[in-house]
Amino acid sequence: MPRPPRFEGFRFLGDRADQVVYDCDLDDPDAASAIDAAVLAERATVFAPDTLAEARNRGYRPHRSTRQADDRAESAR
Repeated sequence: MPRPPRFEGFRFLGDRADQVVYDCDLDDPDAASAIDAAVLAERATVFAPDTLAEARNRGYRPHRSTRQADDRAESAR
């Protein structure tokens, strides 16, 4: 999915309302619609450094699609 405007330089985008983080590089229609909603409602946030670990450090939990991709990456190692 294309990254939202203003957030092109970030891979992980969080929704401050429900504390969920999304991976903008995954092709998941549910995540894409949630990201669009967060950006439109001005609830979107990003993390520095732009990592899933930093998002978790700030209390965000990964979206289902992000967890699945992370689990696949871990098992491939």
